[in-house]
Amino acid sequence: MVEPVRHCPALLIGASASGQGKTTITAALARLHRLLGRRVRVFKAGADFEDPMLLSVAAGTPCRQLDLFLGGEAHCRQLLHQAAGEADLILLEGVMGLFDGSPSSADLAELFGMPVAVVVDAAAMAQTFAALAHGLASYRPQLPFAGVVANGVAGEYHRGLLSAGLTPATPLLASLPRGADLALPASAAELADPAAWPDLKRRLDALARVLADQPIAELPPPVAFPAVTAASASASLLAGVRIAVARDAAFAQLYAANLELLQRMGAELRLFSPLRDHRLPDCDSLYLPGGWIARHAAALAANSGLLAAIRAHHQAGQPLLAEGEGMLLLLESVTDRAGNRHRLAEVLPGQATVGEQVRAVGPQQLALPEGELRGNSYHCLTVRSATPVVALGRCPNGGPIREPVYRLGRLTASCSQFYFPSNPTAIARLLLP
Repeated sequence: MVEPVRHCPALLIGASASGQGKTTITAALARLHRLLGRRVRVFKAGADFEDPMLLSVAAGTPCRQLDLFLGGEAHCRQLLHQAAGEADLILLEGVMGLFDGSPSSADLAELFGMPVAVVVDAAAMAQTFAALAHGLASYRPQLPFAGVVANGVAGEYHRGLLSAGLTPATPLLASLPRGADLALPASAAELADPAAWPDLKRRLDALARVLADQPIAELPPPVAFPAVTAASASASLLAGVRIAVARDAAFAQLYAANLELLQRMGAELRLFSPLRDHRLPDCDSLYLPGGWIARHAAALAANSGLLAAIRAHHQAGQPLLAEGEGMLLLLESVTDRAGNRHRLAEVLPGQATVGEQVRAVGPQQLALPEGELRGNSYHCLTVRSATPVVALGRCPNGGPIREPVYRLGRLTASCSQFYFPSNPTAIARLLLP
């Protein structure tokens, strides 16, 4: 019997703006409690992939998105209820500034009843820190405000200046000193290959030690997470379907919830590396998630055996789903940032160029014939293809981005990245042989 309400200590890590150090503090806190022997479940508000990769390493468990647009409120509540039954601590990293966006991090804190710790980069301020803390705490009186974290502190004297004007309503939960030895990877591309960051865990351990003797190290109060009656995917939708999933440093942008859903629907997942493997595993369907294909284009172009296998898979009429940069592998060619052109699988007619500027960012609603899927776009790609477009995305906040979804036989591809739990039935139809 499912417990109607589960209780678990929980904390939302917000910030005064983007770039203040939310991910660093969340990762350090997750690492600290993991080292103390506690089970930690970490969530990330929003649709990005970079922060969750780092948080997953810190917590030792997959970081999941908690996004009201992608999954809906019932889905988010279900995730939290499940986590509350598995963990000693739930951490949720917010998005942008505390009150930015709709829904904002503050909205999520109120909706789920989670106390908020706000990170502020205090490197270039002194007494103004207390004024900022007061404003953040009082701007929305009903917000469960736990306190503030000062990042970039120069030393004890600086810490004293920052904390001088704080009140019991705005306690200093922690301060993090400046120091390059505490710096974490700036992008998920650096995390995609574990060999590129052999000292990542050492840095996480060092950050954890900094927080260990500060108030933020104490477990926050338990939060009630009620059970939710939500429609669940039928275990028979993909029963016995063998799905090959590309997973390596080139294909590392993937929502953990996507693979979990496929397995719940009965699929047998067969992971492979397009960088190392020269053929596909025995499979009925093929899933190419996003990542950094352009960065690894030379190695992928040289893997003629795998490219031929992908062409044969498509020519046999077997399902193929590609998203984000993952779809680049299917094109005739991709030109990287250095201007080098690489010939790829030549399954999907067209070419792509990778630029320096972000060309698409934001959520997408994609009305496919199989049903509406929700996803997110963030890329620097220009794609030129005459392949039929089966759907054009729509940005729910009125943004101009309209990502095309290409269809060629059983191949479906888009620069947008899909969140499978947004419509399990549609995903099953796309991948069912």
